[in-house]
Amino acid sequence: MNRWLVFLVGLACGAAAMAIPRGTVALHKAIHGGHHGHGAADAERVHTEERFSFMAQGPMSIVAPLFGADKERVWAPGWDPKFIYPLPAADVQGMVFEVAHSHLKATWVNTQLDWKTGRVQYVYVIPDALVTVISLQLTAAGDSTRVDVEYDRTALNAEADEHVRHMAEGDRGSGPEWEKQVNEYLRQAASHP
Repeated sequence: MNRWLVFLVGLACGAAAMAIPRGTVALHKAIHGGHHGHGAADAERVHTEERFSFMAQGPMSIVAPLFGADKERVWAPGWDPKFIYPLPAADVQGMVFEVAHSHLKATWVNTQLDWKTGRVQYVYVIPDALVTVISLQLTAAGDSTRVDVEYDRTALNAEADEHVRHMAEGDRGSGPEWEKQVNEYLRQAASHP
């Protein structure tokens, strides 16, 4: 009889030990809404790529510097980057600055700044929300400058997916606004040398 008792106790303990991992998984699902540790992170996030072009009514030597973060203040209403590097603020390759986005703060880094080739690029991150790459290619066109702009945005979590889609809609329609603002500034600057 002792052997049967030992066998039954051993069987019960073995069954309990085998159930622990299943119970742990069930508990984890209950706490985290069914998301497994890596499953949610492995889900594909929203990524958008939007492009627009416009003509700036000025030579490239005057237009290109307008797309430096510091100089952009002269034509873009509300643009107020807080420079971290360099200080005082200056448009140099590798500049780092912060910009308020609603209640969040984005850290921006300039990754390309070549006035001669007309290549300008910024990357900014809103922590735990999204990453944006803004690439500009400026091309001389006589006394004017063609400006090609690309916005690539990637959500960093599911909560940001819809926000990235919404931002992409705005990006799509930004060409006429940028063209108007830049050309108004160029007209004013030409009339007050």
